[in-house]
Amino acid sequence: MKRFIFSVVTLVILLSGSLSHTAYSQTANGSKVSARAHAGVTLALPLKDGSVKFAVIGDTGTGTSKQHDVAETMVRYRAAFPYEFALLLGDNMYGSEDAADFEKKFSDPYKQLLAQNVKFYAALGNHDQALQTNYVNFNMDGKEYYRFKKGNVAFYALNSNYMDKKQVQWLNDELAKDTSEWKVAFMHHPPYSSGGKHGSDKQLREVIEPIFVKYGVNVVLTGHDHFYERIIPQKGIYYFVSGAGGKLRSGDIKKGTGLTAKGYDRDMSFMLFEVVNGKQMHFQAISRTGETIDSGVLLHQKAKQ
Repeated sequence: MKRFIFSVVTLVILLSGSLSHTAYSQTANGSKVSARAHAGVTLALPLKDGSVKFAVIGDTGTGTSKQHDVAETMVRYRAAFPYEFALLLGDNMYGSEDAADFEKKFSDPYKQLLAQNVKFYAALGNHDQALQTNYVNFNMDGKEYYRFKKGNVAFYALNSNYMDKKQVQWLNDELAKDTSEWKVAFMHHPPYSSGGKHGSDKQLREVIEPIFVKYGVNVVLTGHDHFYERIIPQKGIYYFVSGAGGKLRSGDIKKGTGLTAKGYDRDMSFMLFEVVNGKQMHFQAISRTGETIDSGVLLHQKAKQ
């Protein structure tokens, strides 16, 4: 799918959906938090009752054995950390998008999570066709951009392929009236990235960053570059790249960009998040084999004032 800023949205085509051990991990501010081991996994998350728990994964749609490996690790972690839903950061399908492809590249790899009633909420990537908006397991309800809320967190799925005036106006209007304690935007193309292949999408950033700043978006989750990167906060906003759910571009994180707080491009990965209250959002980045590659606590921007 070619990208155009302020272009016309393409026609949507209907598609139906055929603890005992304690370790320590580094936090976002350099301190340490305890991590509890549960049956082969190590959690660096508080695991509080009533918290908002979710997974994040991008660039998944390959159907390869390594994508299955990541999915199996997600299942193992869910046994210890019962996340309710997962965000898909685009490039949900590489190549053809026939009914068999949706099975091979999505419902088969994640069949155990789907059987456990984990809901996936998708954003569109540059390899994705607009018909995906009506695929039942992507929960997009026919929309290329949409909002949903879980607990005290509002989530904004954006179509970064076509950031047209209509979408920009919708985003402005929705954020202007949003009183949620946390606001999370997720999309495919990263406004900030140290990727050698793609890197920061400056044109997109010029359009959406002022909106994020104006209305207090707290966290932005993106894919596109096939690695994990936690960006040094930009204008007070936390940015992450998590684009290694089905593909890896090893060695692609450029040094010297001044953007990287933590990067990992040696294996595929996914993320877990837990929002425990209005002041703290915890995160953990996990490799295909189950290794914790990054973890920490994001303090709400208002709590730091």
